[in-house]
Amino acid sequence: MKTQVVVNKSDKKVICTSFANGKRHDFRVYKESKVHAKAETKIQGDTAFIGIKKLHTNSEVPFKKTKKNPLNAEKKSYNRKLSSSRVTVENVIGFLKRFKIISDRYRNRRKRFGLRFNLIAGICNFDVLA
Repeated sequence: MKTQVVVNKSDKKVICTSFANGKRHDFRVYKESKVHAKAETKIQGDTAFIGIKKLHTNSEVPFKKTKKNPLNAEKKSYNRKLSSSRVTVENVIGFLKRFKIISDRYRNRRKRFGLRFNLIAGICNFDVLA
């Protein structure tokens, strides 16, 4: 099971979830989920979302280094700044992983995975408010 989580960075709430069966690439799950933001909304993703610039122009992804093209100091500082701004989102994902539903292999009925994960996301949203 592959899970995509959309988190609002300002209030640390889970806005939307999307699921896919089997092994899927993160960007493929994003394209198939039909979860798209308005043009003025800024999207920040990790290196799995490299091609998102074609779909959403107001998006930020880190630069990847290759064996032939190492990153220069300017690109490294950009990646560091982007990752420091994404830390709040990663903390929310870490909170969700404490429930072990997305960190371990899911061995229950797949039909109920979405319901259970959305309940956990609701607990996460409630915990943020408290």
